[in-house]
Amino acid sequence: MENWLAECTGSFGRILTTFPEGCQIPLREWTNDLLRFLVGQFGWMLDAVSDRLLFLLRYVELSLLRLPWWLVIAAVALVTWHSSRRRWLTVGLVVSLVIVGFFGLWDDTMRTLAIMLVATTLTVAVGIPVGIVMATSPPLRSIINPILDLMQTMPPFVYLIPVVFFFGLGNVAAILAVFIYAVPPIIRLTNLGIRLVDPNTVEAADAFGATGRQILWGVRIPLAMPTIMAGVNQTIMMALAMAVIASMIGARGLGAQVLRGVNNGDVGMGLEAGISIVVLAVILDRVTAAYGARLDPTQAARA
Repeated sequence: MENWLAECTGSFGRILTTFPEGCQIPLREWTNDLLRFLVGQFGWMLDAVSDRLLFLLRYVELSLLRLPWWLVIAAVALVTWHSSRRRWLTVGLVVSLVIVGFFGLWDDTMRTLAIMLVATTLTVAVGIPVGIVMATSPPLRSIINPILDLMQTMPPFVYLIPVVFFFGLGNVAAILAVFIYAVPPIIRLTNLGIRLVDPNTVEAADAFGATGRQILWGVRIPLAMPTIMAGVNQTIMMALAMAVIASMIGARGLGAQVLRGVNNGDVGMGLEAGISIVVLAVILDRVTAAYGARLDPTQAARA
């Protein structure tokens, strides 16, 4: 720091002719030194997190790959029908999955789905509690909001660098990159949904003697559930986009097929993988959106 100040001070004489090069802020060196310090001090913790995530991912991936293809399609059809009660949507998604199988990309689709399930579960498990705490604590909200702004404006490729530094190449780094990229929407919409609950409803619950915990879990969260589910929907869409980008750091699945098509100039391979990604995105989007609509208490009351 003293050397930097000395160089900056000595360059003031040339400030009118050239940009003071001695005043450059060594953010890169500071950041790299901090990361090396964190790895040296908390490497055991990073290894523990990596081992557990890898175990969970392998379990989910092997489970999906070992299931018969027709059973997976039947499960998707059942979940789609249960959530939407729409016949043609269910038929369309089933036909789309069969087409993905005919592309020869069934295993890669299951690997991408496994990454999505693990990353989205982690994202929701962290994002919803943080959003609830933000909604009940204005000081904490003022601290977290700028961090979320930074996370949402940062280019997605930037997230690949720190996770590779901490966890190396592979699926674990991909899961954490997906988590970092996709967690802001669920935090924001959980916070927004709870704060937008009708104050009259909250006052009525308070008048009947409900405690703060009872109001939160019995009034605010149920009424905010459609907004929270919208956050889950947005998180899933962003997670799927990042799962494709994460193929650059060794994530397997459909993203790797897209990357291989780009590297080889194989347009057909990229098209097949792209269609498969779209099918997976439509399934996840329609199911979560339908469940979000069904969890809306106002719509249930009208029904």
